[in-house]
Amino acid sequence: MNARFHHPRVCGFLQFAAVAACLLLVSCGGGSGGGGAPSAPATPPNPVIVSIGASPTALTVGESTTLTWSSSNATACQASGDWSGTVTLAGTQLVTPPAARTFIYTLTCDGIASSTSVVVANAPTPIPTVSLSLVPASVPAGESSALTWSTTNAASCGASGAWAGSQGIIGSISVTQAVAGTYTYSLTCTGAGGSASGSVTLGVTDLASNVARVVIDSGPAGVNGVIGVINVPYVSVTLCRPGTSTCQTIDHVLVDTGSYGLRIIAPGVLDPNLALPAVTAGSAGNPVGECVRFISGFLWGSVHLADVKIAGETAPSLPVQQVSDAGAAFTSIPSDCTNTGGNIGTAAALGANGILGVGLFNQDCGSACVTRVVAGTYYVCAATNCTGTVMPLANQVANPVPKFATDNNGVALVMPAVAPGGATTLTGALIFGIDTQANNNIGFATVYAANSSGNFTTTYKGRSLTSSFLDSGSNGLFFPDATIPRCSVSSGFNGFYCPVPAFSSSAVNASPNGVASGTVNFTIENLQTLDATVRAASVGGSIGRSSSIIFDWGMPFFFGRTVFVAIDGQSTQHGTGPYWAY
Repeated sequence: MNARFHHPRVCGFLQFAAVAACLLLVSCGGGSGGGGAPSAPATPPNPVIVSIGASPTALTVGESTTLTWSSSNATACQASGDWSGTVTLAGTQLVTPPAARTFIYTLTCDGIASSTSVVVANAPTPIPTVSLSLVPASVPAGESSALTWSTTNAASCGASGAWAGSQGIIGSISVTQAVAGTYTYSLTCTGAGGSASGSVTLGVTDLASNVARVVIDSGPAGVNGVIGVINVPYVSVTLCRPGTSTCQTIDHVLVDTGSYGLRIIAPGVLDPNLALPAVTAGSAGNPVGECVRFISGFLWGSVHLADVKIAGETAPSLPVQQVSDAGAAFTSIPSDCTNTGGNIGTAAALGANGILGVGLFNQDCGSACVTRVVAGTYYVCAATNCTGTVMPLANQVANPVPKFATDNNGVALVMPAVAPGGATTLTGALIFGIDTQANNNIGFATVYAANSSGNFTTTYKGRSLTSSFLDSGSNGLFFPDATIPRCSVSSGFNGFYCPVPAFSSSAVNASPNGVASGTVNFTIENLQTLDATVRAASVGGSIGRSSSIIFDWGMPFFFGRTVFVAIDGQSTQHGTGPYWAY
């Protein structure tokens, strides 16, 4: 017989017998001394509990999630699925799924498992962004602002509004508007994720009545491309037949703080129909001629009267020089004029349509020419020849500024800084008056009194150069230094310094009265290595003689400065001219 069917019967019998014995003992009243109570059954172990989760559970490729897990009554835990290894009984772990799919993270502790899932999708293609800025955001008419832009996730950009055409995805340009108003520069860029636009607004205000715009560029027609046309500051001047509305505005007139009076090239520049009245001299009333000499050459021509208008200022009936006058009386140039160099009486030779002398003095000769004939200066010209003559102050070619009704005690020339390597264009301002309006206050500038010749002392390498001056009409810093390499003659920059690398030094300027002094740091770049389009740069050259006592602080000195020129005899809040201040 099969034993599996026999044991229940035996067990059942034994169980019955035990019960009967127990009943018997109870019925007999005994039991305290025989047999014990049965033992309690064993307590079962607590169950193992495992929990795991992720936050967040939805990601894009490249993003991370945090796994958080715990367990109870477990002795060991193992990771599996999309993670692995032995892990602690409870903890957190940052994971970064590497691709787009569903990731399963399983935790098994003592044979009990739990899982969590994270869904990873590909990141959407990013939408482009566009950012633009203007510095400054508001400028006077004709002055420039730097427009800068940048993008992300863009492949191409197009401009609209106040500019146009295709633009790079990043860049910076200089923008200028000649008329007051509000100008919006917009840029739309496209990429794989779509397109985006941005814009920025430039506010343009009218120039103040005492401000004329100054530009440095390639010069007037016929001059563009001429070697050496660099660092020439230009302004526009209007000449009118006195007391009439018959006028001509002439652009690209050189601003010169080193000379005095207005000089306009006649051939190809001055309209003959303007017919300015001539200044005459002598009993016969013959026309007056003038020679003015510069380091670079001379200008010869006649003297006429004009109402001169610059910005909102007017100098009425001002004697001006009409350079290279074609009149018969001026065809023959006096020999004491020509012995000072070449004739620069054309726009191409001068690099300008004329010269506006706004330096320290009222006339170009002054009292010296009133009482005696100064050779090579003023002439009275008959039909066949010109002879030297005295000239009263009223008839001398004159600085227009003292003739203005207001803002007539001097000027301030304001120019921006120029970075190493130079600039292709530059815009500044010629401000009339000193301490006469809010825009021409000297403020904390240092005043350098000038002597009767308009000079001060520059100490350079221990040497005192006692006839030094500030001259915006010179296109470089000119001083004696035989140690600086010169440019080659074949380069067209003969007389200029061409150091390699750029030469940096300093000098000390001091006023003749000993009141003011200050150090000027400067750099001379190599003209031969500058880009051919550069029109403003820190360059310089030899003054011409090693024994010279001159430091000619030309146009590069004015970069990054406001330079004040107080005219002789004119009163300002900081004293009476002549003086310089910067």
